[in-house]
Amino acid sequence: MVFEFDISKQVDYAVIHLSGELIEKGQAFGLLEHTETLTKENCNKWAIDLEKLKYMNSSGLNTLIQLLTKARVAGGEAVLYNMNKKINELILITKLHTLFKVAETKEDALKLLNVN
Repeated sequence: MVFEFDISKQVDYAVIHLSGELIEKGQAFGLLEHTETLTKENCNKWAIDLEKLKYMNSSGLNTLIQLLTKARVAGGEAVLYNMNKKINELILITKLHTLFKVAETKEDALKLLNVN
């Protein structure tokens, strides 16, 4: 399965939808480029929708950490939401839930970002 992303930019935040399998470093190059553009446009609050992300490994975790770092360096935040059971377990096992803000729904994620 291929990794894909879609970014829905709003006035003061963006929703980043990830889907497929994130298992190779090179798969996320386009995503990281797009988020770099977002930060240059002062859009640094990101709700990251993981509902359709079926699987990821350490490369996928590294990508999520890079997204969080980009957002925070730009003065913003990234919130993960809509995780399936496998992804949620991976986040818990690696203790990344202590690093990331995590929400169940898009509405909860937007509240954590202080938007809307």
